[in-house]
Amino acid sequence: MVKVLIADDQALVRTGFRMILDAEDDVEVTGEAADGLEAIAAARSERPDVILMDVRMPNMNGIEATRRLVDKDDVDPIRVLILTTFDLDEYVYDALRAGASGFLLKDAPPENLVQAVRVVARGEGLLAPSITKRLIEEIAQRPPQHTAPPEALRSLTQRELEVLQLVARGLSNQEIAKELFVSETTVKTHVGRVLMKLGVRDWVQAVVLAYESGIVRPGVG
Repeated sequence: MVKVLIADDQALVRTGFRMILDAEDDVEVTGEAADGLEAIAAARSERPDVILMDVRMPNMNGIEATRRLVDKDDVDPIRVLILTTFDLDEYVYDALRAGASGFLLKDAPPENLVQAVRVVARGEGLLAPSITKRLIEEIAQRPPQHTAPPEALRSLTQRELEVLQLVARGLSNQEIAKELFVSETTVKTHVGRVLMKLGVRDWVQAVVLAYESGIVRPGVG
């Protein structure tokens, strides 16, 4: 059972999300929050698997709340799925840099919301297709920050680098398997090793790290 906390300042939005998610046998909404401060308090007491986090909220916005909640050293991390009506570049970039595992627009179909919760709960990253392109364009305009430890980058094999480049281009595991003429299971194994070596939680964080470090460049690979 995937436990979900809904953080949004609009009661009608929270009610709508709750109805969609509670209709699923494997998802349970365990709480709600009307702002970032409430989200932090509820998350720390209830320990949900996934938080649906709005960006624009009073008292504390969703990005700052995410930054305070996400701890890469936590053995049982809370994963944040950012939900917003806005797809502006700064929201995407800042949310993912804060540690969010996914970013989905509120106008997505209900089935996409349910699937997104399941994907993020499994420890995988998720971005709306339109946002992947915007994220890459945003990072392309920023100079490499070289935030990854050099030894971690050097530890990646050539095949793992290829997989990371394809993931960064927005390809799915199935598409990567076809591109590299390997099985999806092999791709998942490579992705798992990349995450472990780079010390990140999911492939969304790996993509951000890869672009910021300069090991993957927009339009290359």
